[in-house]
Amino acid sequence: MPRVNGSEDLKSGKGMAHSVVSCVLSIDNDVALTFQGGITVSRLSEKGELIMSDNPVIALIGPGAIGTTIAAVLHDAGRTPLLCGRTAHPELRLRYDEGETVVPGPVLTDPAVITRPADLVFIAVKTTQNADSAGWLRALCDENTVVCALQNGVEQKAQLEPLVNGATVLPSVVWFPAQREPDASVWLRAKPRLTLPDVTQAQRVVEALRGTRCEVELSTDFATVAWRKLLQNAVAGLMVLANRRAGMFRREDISELALTYLREGLTVARAEGARLDDAVADEILANFQRAPEDLGTSILADRQADRPMEWDIRNGAIQRYGRRHGIAVPISDVVVPLLAAGSEGPG
Repeated sequence: MPRVNGSEDLKSGKGMAHSVVSCVLSIDNDVALTFQGGITVSRLSEKGELIMSDNPVIALIGPGAIGTTIAAVLHDAGRTPLLCGRTAHPELRLRYDEGETVVPGPVLTDPAVITRPADLVFIAVKTTQNADSAGWLRALCDENTVVCALQNGVEQKAQLEPLVNGATVLPSVVWFPAQREPDASVWLRAKPRLTLPDVTQAQRVVEALRGTRCEVELSTDFATVAWRKLLQNAVAGLMVLANRRAGMFRREDISELALTYLREGLTVARAEGARLDDAVADEILANFQRAPEDLGTSILADRQADRPMEWDIRNGAIQRYGRRHGIAVPISDVVVPLLAAGSEGPG
């Protein structure tokens, strides 16, 4: 990666094959320098050197558990993204079985420092925080940007398209458990894996994550994959109502309830075009039963921290789509109001 030395080389143009089009200092050592020819300088080193990159400009909104994981795998591959969020963390730290990765910060907190759109934006905020991310999306996106939604649910495009300034929204399914620790680090508990629809825009994500520890799969039947993940997320909502982690699914009574709920969701998923067979319900339950007893889920963590929960996108969707198709959803009719009340009150 080529470097040039601070202000003297900026004045002289030494070491630069392209003339400077713009130069904006954001905060601390973060800079945004754009050259003719598309080369972007994204950071000042500790020695005051400008670090230039020929890679596409990548940004990440929401450096929580999933966002930190993606930022870390990109950083390990030399493609450190611009970090955008609500809190100016000085760094991000990901722990995994083989060690840890530290992603240098700080996390930017003001969209006003963004001076040009990114080529690829990963958005990893909860769907309850989409509206709060609108400023970042306006600043980082234009019609040439691809926004990869690292979010739950089957309604990612519908929720984000009004916010992305003409960009293409690429839904994804996230298949790895990662959890925030008390020291603000993130514990990655399985190999990271994403599923994307097999469309042209997905190649931008494939190339960004090529050679990283995150596996990317392309699916020609993405709706089926997304609905399977939604069923998994929905049944995890039972953990909120019991205030217990994955070990609860080893109880016979909880297993029976979970299977009934999964089969209810399966009927709705099929009505929406998902090609899922009867065995899927048993497979999802078996995965919970095999999981470590202390394995949690993001919606349980939100409830325990008294944060708004993604009850509607994870559980309400089955109820809503079921009613649309005239399908009885008796388990949803109990679970959804309880989750909604737990999230929003009153009381």
